[in-house]
Amino acid sequence: MPLADSDGTSIYYERHGSGPAILFVHGSGGHHAAWWQQVAALREEFTVVTVDLRGFGKSDSSMPEFDGQDFPGDVVAVLDAEDLTDAMLVGQSIGSVAALRAGLLRPERVGSVVLGHSLGGISHPELKELAAADRAEAVKLPVIDRLLTKRFQRERADLTFLFQQMGTFNVAKMADLRNLDTNGPSLADIEASGVKVAFLAGEKDAVLSVKTVTRAHELTPGSHLEIVPDAPHSMYWETPERYNAAVARLRRTLTAQKEAA
Repeated sequence: MPLADSDGTSIYYERHGSGPAILFVHGSGGHHAAWWQQVAALREEFTVVTVDLRGFGKSDSSMPEFDGQDFPGDVVAVLDAEDLTDAMLVGQSIGSVAALRAGLLRPERVGSVVLGHSLGGISHPELKELAAADRAEAVKLPVIDRLLTKRFQRERADLTFLFQQMGTFNVAKMADLRNLDTNGPSLADIEASGVKVAFLAGEKDAVLSVKTVTRAHELTPGSHLEIVPDAPHSMYWETPERYNAAVARLRRTLTAQKEAA
């Protein structure tokens, strides 16, 4: 069982395939197995790494409480354990915050960070205001309706049930990740790091609007933007083909850019 040491905490991860590296960082209800549809589709062309943050999945969950500020170090521990370079970190929702911070901690190992359905905790007054307005609307909905479309819930009751069950394997909860947003990086910090940033969002995301994500892209120098049609907040689960295609496109594009430079 592959384990990385994150300052004395055992972090579980898996590595599949070969080629340019993509490391997925789950959100508040996920863990390494949530990426089953990504691993199967992408491992023929890419090295696909999945990780369990502390308190999630098979990583150490024995601590009495969790601090979101420790999660970026968990990602860094896996990068170091596998000696990855030019990795593309792909975060899902609030897991994107951990991904961005990890990338800024190890720019020599991380070439790019994809902020999936998230602004990555970027510290910017306009973006904070826009995201807060989106959250105010999102909390009016039942949690499952924020994450999956009603049509998917009706037509795929089996996968909706499995999606909900995924979170039952975790000890840490959403509240444990919230602290990640404290003292986030500035746009200047990101630009100075040399790490490329891409924003990846779904057209039907009920948590973070396309308008907000587009504005973040406009404000972030050199960033990329991928908006997936008819896709919800958890599009990696509901619309995996379109999500996988977008991730693969970004990996190829960002790799090509670095080679050209």
